[in-house]
Amino acid sequence: MTYSAFDHPYLSGLLGDEVVAAEFSAAADIRAMLAFEAALARAEAEHGIIPRSAADRITEACRAFSPDVVALRRATAADGVVVPELVRQLRLAVGGDAASHVHFGATSQDVIDTSLMLRLKAITELFSGRLRDVVAALDECDRQWGFRPLMGRTRMQAAIPVTVSDRLRSWIEPLLDHQDRLEAMDRDLFAVQFGGAAGTLEKLEDKAEAVRETLAEELALVDCPQWHSQRSAVADFANLLSLITGTLGKFGQDVALMAQTGEEIVLSGGGGSSAMPHKQNPVAAEVLVTLARFNATQLAGVHQALIHEQERSGSAWTLEWLILPQMAGATAAATRLAAELAGNIRRLGGA
Repeated sequence: MTYSAFDHPYLSGLLGDEVVAAEFSAAADIRAMLAFEAALARAEAEHGIIPRSAADRITEACRAFSPDVVALRRATAADGVVVPELVRQLRLAVGGDAASHVHFGATSQDVIDTSLMLRLKAITELFSGRLRDVVAALDECDRQWGFRPLMGRTRMQAAIPVTVSDRLRSWIEPLLDHQDRLEAMDRDLFAVQFGGAAGTLEKLEDKAEAVRETLAEELALVDCPQWHSQRSAVADFANLLSLITGTLGKFGQDVALMAQTGEEIVLSGGGGSSAMPHKQNPVAAEVLVTLARFNATQLAGVHQALIHEQERSGSAWTLEWLILPQMAGATAAATRLAAELAGNIRRLGGA
């Protein structure tokens, strides 16, 4: 038994997603944090803050470094964050004079938030590809059956005749908009976090902005001033996740309603019943509705996490850690299930 249905031994068969789960694993987080430390050392060497030989040694150590995760867990319980212990272990691995140059001018939040941005960037690319697959499957439905008639329904009552194309457009067009937003985020939203102790990068003096710009280039992230307590980018990402699952939830709800009689849609791959062997339950469609409602509920928590006290908050930050991975997991399941559901449509509309 686990706390989360997303990695539950059998519920994960329905709700889990191994690709996105991997991006929120300890291994992926540590890998991204080490990428930050290595890139920071190279950026600081580029601008004469630390010796080039020290940056080379730190980069080499980060590639081969495998931390003591048990010690990280124990230290996080005391420090509230993993970075102090991670840096302590990394300095031991680097050794010699170069050890003192590890993490120079940075703070724990710089490492953790930049790690998050690197991993969300990868997740965004995955979601964009999956939405493309859903749209392609629905476009194929339009090609085959778009001309066929459907009864248009308003407030769940028969209204006037429409075509399959009319209903498909209500599923497809929002997804195209979400794809555009994901691509814009990939260009504009995923920013390096680098502010030092209180956001001023005081240790780097007049070279602070130049080092930050080089650091962003090293990591292929956007360069912008520190955002320790300014969390709108995280909230924007969470909002888009909720929009995506909301749109896919509408698709799932429509399919479930159309499948009630079997006259408007024919599906393959439905779920079985322990009591009624003749049934094919629209499981994927139902779960899309569930995931949409889940993310809509979680979004309020991310907006609560916008409230950071002064230059850094421990409580609001921790709230993000609890909620954002769950929202990403729900969106991963929704995009996977939507692609499967769209591919399982065997007929739409009347004759």
